Amino acid sequence: MGQPSKKRWLEISEGFLKNSDFPNCIGAIDGKHVRVVKPKHSGSLYYNYKHYCSIQLLAISDANYCFTYVDIGDYGKNNDASVYNNSRFNKKLQAGTLNIPEPAYLPGKNDCKMPFVLVGDEALALSNAMMRPYGGKDLPQNKTVFNYRLSRARRFIECSFGILTNKWRIFHRPLNVNMELAIDIIKACVVLHNFVRLRDGYLHEESLSYTGLFENEGNVPSRYTGTGPTAIRDYFTNYFVTDGILPWQYRN
Repeated sequence: MGQPSKKRWLEISEGFLKNSDFPNCIGAIDGKHVRVVKPKHSGSLYYNYKHYCSIQLLAISDANYCFTYVDIGDYGKNNDASVYNNSRFNKKLQAGTLNIPEPAYLPGKNDCKMPFVLVGDEALALSNAMMRPYGGKDLPQNKTVFNYRLSRARRFIECSFGILTNKWRIFHRPLNVNMELAIDIIKACVVLHNFVRLRDGYLHEESLSYTGLFENEGNVPSRYTGTGPTAIRDYFTNYFVTDGILPWQYRN
């Protein structure tokens, strides 16, 4: 699983724009606990918050349900945020050695270039390269739309995990092998997953079903101002209810 080139990152971004209507997105990221039989004399080292023993699989997928990056081997107690922060991917990202393209205008815009970003859940910290949903309840309409659009992009990693576990049914039970072999099994299944996806292909349109979100009240936020992660997310939020609006994100 080689590191994507700048051209490949742009192809991934085009895939997310086409299949989830989220521009400048280069991957959906999430973590999965792979159940293992508790090794002898390991204490509570491998126990996770779900109260079973596991190895962490942190992965990034494209919009074709293929994995573009995986980090395997952290123990059950570590959460997604700590695994990501300590991952080789994040270290390369911070060092600027991932060949990620320069910021670009969103479709139909020419006022401010936005960076290419990953989409994750609430467990991951907001940053210039990571978009996460707004927290809290009773959010205003524009933030709810953003969360909805982000969740549509995030589903690709969730579906990728689902396809992986249902194709390679060894993951339906705890891996009863030593930890080194368990990691090798996960690595092999991830590579085979990509091979099968690229060989067999799929009809993406058959996996989609659009439903309305809520009535359009015409609530549009103020224009983008400032810099930093919060301002970048606000710009995407504004875009999704103005230039990048989709008719089916509201009820008629």
